[in-house]
Order: sequence, then C-alpha cells, then structure tokens
Amino acid sequence: MDLRIFTEPQQGADYDDLLRVARTAEEAGFDAFFRSDHYLAMGGSGEPGPTDAWLTLAGLARETSRIRLGTLVTSATFRLPGPLAIGVAQVDRMSGGRVELGLGSGWFEAEHAAYGIPFPRLRERFDRLTEQLEIITGLWHTLPGERFEYSGDHYTVTDSPALPKPVQQPGPPVIVGGKGKRRTPALAARFASEFNVPFSSMDDVAAQFARVDEACAAVGRDPKEIVRSVAQVVCVGRTDEQVKARALAIGREVDDLRANGLAGSPEEVADRLGQWVERTGITRVYLQVLDLGDLDHLELLAAHLL
Repeated sequence: MDLRIFTEPQQGADYDDLLRVARTAEEAGFDAFFRSDHYLAMGGSGEPGPTDAWLTLAGLARETSRIRLGTLVTSATFRLPGPLAIGVAQVDRMSGGRVELGLGSGWFEAEHAAYGIPFPRLRERFDRLTEQLEIITGLWHTLPGERFEYSGDHYTVTDSPALPKPVQQPGPPVIVGGKGKRRTPALAARFASEFNVPFSSMDDVAAQFARVDEACAAVGRDPKEIVRSVAQVVCVGRTDEQVKARALAIGREVDDLRANGLAGSPEEVADRLGQWVERTGITRVYLQVLDLGDLDHLELLAAHLL
C-alpha cells in the first residue's frame, strides 16, 4: 500500500512550513506529498495567508528528489485549461517526472467570492471540468510536431503546438475523485489514472468504487487500470495522552477521529488500514495531517506504518 501525506495549507502555513513537511515525508519514506488547492481557510484566520498550490509544488520540485508531488484537488474554476496544462507539465519537468494532477469541479463558494473568481452553478462547473480534462489530456497526448484543436461550449483551442511536453508520457497521472454518483464516476472512467474518495465510510467508498466499475464497463475500459484510494485524517500517538493532545491540537475529538478517520495507537491504525483494504480494495491512502508543525507525528507514522 502507498501511504501519502496530504496537507491543508490554507488553514495557516507558508512555503517554508510546507517545505519542512515535504522534506520530512521524503526522508521518512512516504510515497508522496500532496496539498489541497484552496485560497481561504475553513475556520480560523488562515494566517499567514494562502499559498498557490502550483507555485508551491514548483518550489518543492527543486527542493526534493524522490517524493511524488500533487494536488488533491485543483479546482477547474481556478485556472484556464491551457495554462494549467502548461504549468503542470513545467512542474513535471522541474521535478524529473514526479507530478500528479488531481482535478475537480470546485465547491467552496466563499473562496471564489473572496478572491474574485467566478463560481458557476454545479452543472456548468461539471461541464467545464469535463472540457478541461479533455483539453489538458489532449494537449499532453499530442505528438511532437503535431497540433491540437478543440471546440467546446466553454473553451476553444486552435492550432496549439501543445507544448511543453511533460516528462511522464503520455502525461502525468490524473486523479479524479469525489462522492457524486453519476458524472464523477463517468469522468473517472474516461480520464482517471486514480480515483479517490475523501473522508467517507468504508461502505460509501465501496459503493462509489462499484459505480466506477460500472462506468468503466460502459466505455469498455478495464477498471483494474484505475488506482483506488481514500483520504482520511490521521492522529496517532504512542499513548492515549499523546493521541488526545494531537486531537486537541487540530480541534477534534478522539472518539470522532477513531470512528471517522485513522486515530489511536500505531497498532490500532494498522489494523484499521487492514480493514480498509479488505472491505474496499484500496491500494493507496492519503493521510491528512493538519498540524504541520508536528514533524514527530510524521516520523511516528513512518516508523510504525511504512
């Protein structure tokens, strides 16, 4: 199983904080360092303020050497598809081919209002997400010397040289995820290298994976080609007191975290991960760490879970 570190820097972290976490995760042996792509804190002040996801990952690409880097997930409302394809391809080149793109429709209306970003209705957001996935993967898959064109309801691409090319071919892995029952599995079947279900129960995750299987069958794709993953908040301690202290630091109750996340002793969490594998067949877990100053937490996770 791949274990990845997943951060929420909009809650209050600058680039140096993220660099320390990414380097610690890399040295400890985790598979990847991922971050959310948000511009507004969800509770609290968010100070010192938001960091741009892809600027952050570009910096980390040059200051790490092995760990994979990506977003869970970038909002299609934040960027135009052509410039996003260019930016991700550039960071892939800067990292030597270690980047992954998680892309979603966007959901947090308040952050759009706070920074002047248009926020269409849900149907239009999904329509735009679909066109963005078509354009981004189309640009990456275009052979050298050829041109890419696209005409949609929201975006038109004309006579594009489809440059730069990412290191990974035909392109960086694309992660699609979420809890939508119809359009989300359909998008995964068409575009995803990985499907992620965040912060859900085992039963709900298993049901969503079944919908992805059905969507793959509808388009003639082998569902085994898609990596299955979940994201869960993690809170581990050597003692009950340490678990309680870490839960308090992120404003959560231990009982809630045990029921709806990964919390307790290393042995408890290892057992819980085993249950996840048996029930859902996941091969990858994003461990959401919310206290980015607690590097000992990462080292404990690595020592007992990796």
